[in-house]
Amino acid sequence: MLKIKSPFNESDIRKLVIGDKVLISGRIITGRDAVHKYLHDGNISPIDLTDQIIYHVGPVIIKDESSGEYKITAAGPTTSIREEPYEWELIKKYHLKGVIGKGGMGEKTLKACSDYGCVYFHAIGGAAQVLAEKVVKVVGVHLMELGSPEAMWELDVVDFPVVVTMDSHGNSLHDKILKQSEKKLKELLYGEDNG
Repeated sequence: MLKIKSPFNESDIRKLVIGDKVLISGRIITGRDAVHKYLHDGNISPIDLTDQIIYHVGPVIIKDESSGEYKITAAGPTTSIREEPYEWELIKKYHLKGVIGKGGMGEKTLKACSDYGCVYFHAIGGAAQVLAEKVVKVVGVHLMELGSPEAMWELDVVDFPVVVTMDSHGNSLHDKILKQSEKKLKELLYGEDNG
C-alpha cells in the first residue's frame, strides 16, 4: 500500500498509476451534486480547494449537543458519474489533485486528470461504517444551506483506503475492464473465431 498525506502535490500524484492501492491521510473535502453545480454556476468556494482532494459522499453525521462537535457515522462513496458535467472544470479551476468516489468518470474528467495532474480514487461501496472510522475529525462545514449530505465537510482522515482507477497519464481501469468485458461477451455469444 502506498501512502499519501496532505498537502497533496502534483509530483506525488503523477507517480500514481491505475491499480495502485493507496492510504490517504490528512484533509479531504466532501462535495456532491449540489456543491458541484454551485461551483459550476460561478459561485466561489467557501474554502480553498487548491491541491485538494474532493470526496463524492453524502455522509451521515450526528452532532454531540454537549460538545457541539460533529461525528461521522457513515461515509460511503456515492456514484461519481453524476458529476461528469462539472468535474473537469473544478479540476482545472482549483487544481484538484484527487477525486474520490465510486464507479469512475468519463472522458472529460480523464483528460482533466492528465492535463492538470489529478487522479480518480475508487473507494469501496458498501463499507460506509468502515470508511467513517477513518475520519478522525470533522474540522468544519460550509454551505449547510444545501442540506447536511450536500454540504462541504472538511474531514481529517487517517489511512483512508482507495484504489487509483483513473490516473494522470490518461489510463482508466474502468475503460480497460469495460473493453475486456465486451470482448469476453462477444466470445461467449459468437465464439472466438466469429468475433
